[in-house]
Amino acid sequence: MLFVVGAMAALSIDVVTIYTARSEAQLAADAAALAAARVIANSGATSDSTGTLLTSVEASPGPARTVAIQVAEQNQVGGANLTGANITFSGPYSNPTVTVSVQVTNLPTFFARIWGTKFLTVGASATAEAYNPSGSSGTPPVAPMCVKPWLLPNIDPTQPATATAPPAIFNSDGSIVNPGLVGQGWPSAIPALNQNGLFHIGIGTAPVPGRYYAGVIDADDFPEPTQALPACSAGFSTYPYMVAIAGCVPRPISCGAGATINIATGYASKTGSRNGDTVEAAECLIHYDSAPGDTDSIDATAVPSPPLQFRAGAENPVVLSGALAAGADIMVSDSLVTIPVYNSTTGTPPTNPVTVIGFLQVFLNPAALSMPQTYAGTANQIPVTIVNMAGCGTAATGTPILGNGASPVTVRLISPP
Repeated sequence: MLFVVGAMAALSIDVVTIYTARSEAQLAADAAALAAARVIANSGATSDSTGTLLTSVEASPGPARTVAIQVAEQNQVGGANLTGANITFSGPYSNPTVTVSVQVTNLPTFFARIWGTKFLTVGASATAEAYNPSGSSGTPPVAPMCVKPWLLPNIDPTQPATATAPPAIFNSDGSIVNPGLVGQGWPSAIPALNQNGLFHIGIGTAPVPGRYYAGVIDADDFPEPTQALPACSAGFSTYPYMVAIAGCVPRPISCGAGATINIATGYASKTGSRNGDTVEAAECLIHYDSAPGDTDSIDATAVPSPPLQFRAGAENPVVLSGALAAGADIMVSDSLVTIPVYNSTTGTPPTNPVTVIGFLQVFLNPAALSMPQTYAGTANQIPVTIVNMAGCGTAATGTPILGNGASPVTVRLISPP
């Protein structure tokens, strides 16, 4: 009877302990893999078909690997915190993916000790993907949320307005024409390139590199946000366009075949101009108060650059809460926004509706300058840096994969390779 009772106790307690520890290990691996994939998604690495940027992000001790270990170490397995020795990081495999494995070899047993088994080994692995559909034949499109109501023509935004035949951003299959645009922006420091920042161009005017058409703010295009609005947007309540910039547009915006959006032909203005409204709303979004350094920035000293590293500004809510110091490295930022790219024809004014064929993810005011800015004699422009490019092309069909917040590069758990 004692032997039977002992066996049942070992089965009921030790097996439950093993299963509980196995679940804890799986949660730790899931969290670490997703965190690493998010670093890859925000670094611009998925827009580089050569794999050079990805190697820099993933290599030991690259930022993706470092973050994966930091996240895993916040978890416990069998009552003990994980350490770097428990964690294995591998990848990428494709698109790219990263795999994090967690293993604990000293999980103590209880009743099983009567058979001489003092410790057990438990482990789990998780693979997360930073999904960028650009140029991948037969893949579904993406549909990020919180997309800003600025429709860029499919023209390299770094080119000057006088360029006779500027290259496109995306090919018709969604592939990226020039992966080297990641880390570049406009206005450019090179006089031969675009000397203007991001600003509006009116309906009926032919497309110009780096200038956007404003989208319609309605349920079918860019629904006006109603929740989680920053306090500084209180004065925008009668100006839906400004609310859509300062807040998060709740509708996922898709790209590919049939993904159409309308360009606005009229609007209610707070400042008297579309550009003035845009800058005031953007200042609210990125926490600009009154001085340089208020907003988050891109670390200009990071090597190599890209991959891109973001730094917290003095007015970042996390800095104001005391959780971080100004200048600290951060993974995400409100200055990081996604802009849809429509299938434009150079020299031809667009007619409604236009088809969204991809997205640019850009960082607003990357040097944390004072705002607003005047470039090439035109006021109320916003400097931007390109962080990611994600193209669907004109033929991508199927159920879109939802993005994570403002990123067009979706992060999701997939089956281990």
